[in-house]
Amino acid sequence: MKLRTATIRDLHLVKYWDTKQHVIDCDPDEDWDWKKELNRNPKWREQLIAELNGEPIGFIQIIDPLLEETQYWGNVDPNKRAIDIWIGEERNLNKGYGTKMMELAIQRCFRDESVDGILIDPLKSNIKAQRFYERLGFEFIEEKKFDGASCVVYELKRKKASR
Repeated sequence: MKLRTATIRDLHLVKYWDTKQHVIDCDPDEDWDWKKELNRNPKWREQLIAELNGEPIGFIQIIDPLLEETQYWGNVDPNKRAIDIWIGEERNLNKGYGTKMMELAIQRCFRDESVDGILIDPLKSNIKAQRFYERLGFEFIEEKKFDGASCVVYELKRKKASR
């Protein structure tokens, strides 16, 4: 598996994935405005497509939540990253691809020596996602509302990731 930068050439693919129920279940209220966002490359964000044997299978966004312009995360410490992730097609669920995608994203985040933690915010109702992140070493921090959605915040600290 490899990660590559998402580009405007991925517009139809990511818009299609956004119609899939399992993607909606992870992020029901979010309008990503793909046409605009795939043409922007702010220094605080990476948008990536995960490919398996050359086939796009998922999407990852890595941000610096301190610098992110909408301040979605609110008051956050410096030296963090936040990850959004999903697999596009149902047929690719429950095959270990999400784990591999997260491992690659975690490695990418911690390549920057200043990064000391990675945040995620699954929906409070998404118990399966919470268990997934816990298996990867993420620890519960707090419950929080983001744009009206009840979420749980988890963090993977650098020291936990390096064990």
